Amino acid sequence: MSFTPNDPFRLQSYFYQLPSELIAQEPCARRDQARLLIVDRRQGSIRHDTFDHLNKYLPLNSHLVVNNSKVIPARLLGHRSTGGEVEIFLLNALKDGYSYEVLLRPLKKIREGETINFGKGINATLENKEKRIVRFNKKNIVRYLAQVGHIPLPPYIKRPDTSQDVQDYQTVYAKEPGSVASPTAGLHFSKELIKQIKAQGHHFHELTLHINYSTFKPVECDDIRHHPMHTEYYSVKPAVQKSIFKVKEDSKTLVAVGTTSTRVLEAMAQSKVYTGSTNIFIYPGYSFKMVDALITNFHLPYSTLLMLVCAFGGYDLIMKVYKEAIKERYRFYSYGDAMLLI
Repeated sequence: MSFTPNDPFRLQSYFYQLPSELIAQEPCARRDQARLLIVDRRQGSIRHDTFDHLNKYLPLNSHLVVNNSKVIPARLLGHRSTGGEVEIFLLNALKDGYSYEVLLRPLKKIREGETINFGKGINATLENKEKRIVRFNKKNIVRYLAQVGHIPLPPYIKRPDTSQDVQDYQTVYAKEPGSVASPTAGLHFSKELIKQIKAQGHHFHELTLHINYSTFKPVECDDIRHHPMHTEYYSVKPAVQKSIFKVKEDSKTLVAVGTTSTRVLEAMAQSKVYTGSTNIFIYPGYSFKMVDALITNFHLPYSTLLMLVCAFGGYDLIMKVYKEAIKERYRFYSYGDAMLLI
């Protein structure tokens, strides 16, 4: 295992070697029984526990902000008229209500104008091969995805999705359909744990950020400051936005559950806009204006998510934390374990 020298603007500083067996392929049997690594940023200390004991480490009267976006079954498996198999992954809906920008395999073999059949009376025609745009025969295809779609497990989970993933890859508070990846820090909360945390005097606030496929795109610029950050849609109800700003005014602790909640909170601090889109890129040197504590999973090398966590916890400390997590055999990525940064 080796980590590169401390230069937080250099891409190679965000590489680490992870044994493949530490990439979680299945969720924890009970979502709130995942392991929890607790990091005190001021003391530089590390503790180990399980997620169901989260309340022990939250500052008094904390306000937790969660992303209630719901994962859609964005992966569709169909057939060409020749019988050949085709996989489509939905990326962005276009304004006409019928068309989508997609990932499509095998792109080389499919001709423009060719129709792909998914069963259940649903098909799509490849309208623009260069831009990977397909047009469905039904408007607002999201309404039909439960019939023909598959849960879009991340590419590092090397198995087919199952009916159990429909529940496991969704937070218990998911409400607003639109994400093609789960806000995974929230996967550790059970309804029972949320109830317990509230009973201890803490509060929950919901916002929405729809995660798109670009979340898996690694940074490729040698100087990370030149990375073109992707854009994602977010929405915060006016009453929730007002409550969140009141928390800050009253100097209470704002706990972001996940990097997506963090991005919305920090974007909101900059623009004061509660519905829109953001391409905020948070990396070391960023001055946080809203978030006081962070709950997050362990992230991929070279990812903007890892850079955000390094910005919040400090590069040297987070690299130390990752070494410790690997040494202690924590489970990494979407179905893996969690950390709390306070």
